[in-house]
Amino acid sequence: MGLQLRITYKDKDYVYEILNNTSITKATSELEIQLNGEKLILQKDERKVWVQKGGETIIDPEFAQALGRSVSLRYRM
Repeated sequence: MGLQLRITYKDKDYVYEILNNTSITKATSELEIQLNGEKLILQKDERKVWVQKGGETIIDPEFAQALGRSVSLRYRM
């Protein structure tokens, strides 16, 4: 999508970009994000909580949830 978004988590500012090729809707359950130059994938689990899917970069689960919520609020998911 190309739009850089900002989030503050534990008093630190982060800039991330959404890389999804498809439009984001309420049915979206997977987000591809670039954070600090690294690509990561977030997905909703069965409890509707955003978690990181695989990959080498491991981020704090609460941060993954905050990123997912940020996107959800932005795109009214």
